[in-house]
Amino acid sequence: MSKVYDFLNTCGVFYVSTINDEFPATRPFGAVMEYEGALYISSANTKEVYKQMKHNPQIQIVALKGTSREWIRINGKAIETNETYLKQAMLDNCPVLNKRYTVDSTTYALFKITEMKCVLNTDSGSTQYV
Repeated sequence: MSKVYDFLNTCGVFYVSTINDEFPATRPFGAVMEYEGALYISSANTKEVYKQMKHNPQIQIVALKGTSREWIRINGKAIETNETYLKQAMLDNCPVLNKRYTVDSTTYALFKITEMKCVLNTDSGSTQYV
């Protein structure tokens, strides 16, 4: 898992796609955490992305590393977790989130990405499944 987390963290910005009724919806994210081998992303429960992940948890995450041709594609399920210790860990891991949320914020939502399947394409052109 660390390879996936490290790649996303290096990119800074990655894109999360959800299903909006019958159409895909994609938006930039920047906060990601790895905790005990699992990947987590966060959002506000007031946003459309939250509603879409709750309605249909199938998501895709895509990121491109800077000026290289290295990219990653992650398919999985976004499952909301309300564990306080995980929410606090996310805030500690991604300090920018502290501008919007506290661990007790009623709008702060955290999602664990489960059933992940990843493809990592490197500069050498080889594709690795991680």
